[in-house]
Amino acid sequence: MWEVLLSLCMAGDPSACRAERRPGGASYAECRLEADRLSAAPGDWIAQDWIAQDWIAQDWPCAPAGETPAFPVTEVAPGVWVHKAHQAEVNPQNGGDIANLGFIIGRDAVAVIDAGSTAAIARALLAEIRARTELPVRWAIITHMHPDHALGASVFQEAGATLIGHGKLERGLAARAETYETALARLIGPAFEGTHVALPDEGVAATREIDLGGRVLLLEAHPVAHTDNDLSVFDAATGSWFLGDLLFMGHVPALDGSLRGWIGLTQTLAGRRVARVIPGHGPVAAPWPEAAAPMRIYLDAIEAETRAAIAAGRPMLGAVAEIGESQRRRWLLFDAFNQRTATAAFQELEWE
Repeated sequence: MWEVLLSLCMAGDPSACRAERRPGGASYAECRLEADRLSAAPGDWIAQDWIAQDWIAQDWPCAPAGETPAFPVTEVAPGVWVHKAHQAEVNPQNGGDIANLGFIIGRDAVAVIDAGSTAAIARALLAEIRARTELPVRWAIITHMHPDHALGASVFQEAGATLIGHGKLERGLAARAETYETALARLIGPAFEGTHVALPDEGVAATREIDLGGRVLLLEAHPVAHTDNDLSVFDAATGSWFLGDLLFMGHVPALDGSLRGWIGLTQTLAGRRVARVIPGHGPVAAPWPEAAAPMRIYLDAIEAETRAAIAAGRPMLGAVAEIGESQRRRWLLFDAFNQRTATAAFQELEWE
């Protein structure tokens, strides 16, 4: 027998979460169908003491009854698998497992989307791939330069995958390699052993298609937004769109590029019609463009409050301690990241 391992968090308070084990049937195929049903419509089954409309499914992996996977992955669409990471800062307890990762299985090959903070995380992801297919991992796609997404990539590169990202990824990683390696070794501890920055083999200037065998993925390099090297991955077969950190859900957005660029790109991408999106932080999948609404509210608030502070002649140091405070209750990790985003926004808008 199989079980669905559901985790759900409140829409208005992403720190309030709950886990449920639900019967999934006699086979993985039955469990997968039940998992999709439960995650799509929690109001149909949620217990009476819950307020159904306030809860959002975060992930819904299937497992043999009584088992709890050490590195769970959820099949969000046929052949599209996502690992939901912790919503936390990097620390020894989570081993750096703080960014969503995925893989897509085609007829002839596999593509990995993001590789985690460490070689250990990448090896865990590779083990989940090997539990499902012996096809070669031909591509390791990195959505941007941040270490929680990129530092495990050497595992796949050494296994024969071509490492690919935005055309500016190599420059960004090379400039920060020593800083990233030193910082994460200190924050993670022994679990960081064997991890090092791997530079991409290929870069995408605009768009690029890669074929996994009857399954074409569209890689799209975006203008400056979250960073200057954001890349998205669209699986045409299922309408699944990996956005990396162009989309934050639950975790407060972190700016390392351009506030105006991010807001503008989010507006543009909202017009795309896709079946689901996979955020860099948050649930394993979500509807689009609804998934972007909270982030857009946050970014708009940062812009409005920053412009008001600049117009009032406030010094940056004092202003950034207050910019974004109107959004505090809606986001996890607010104290860790909001002032960084406010500072980047102030520096950008001050000189426009």
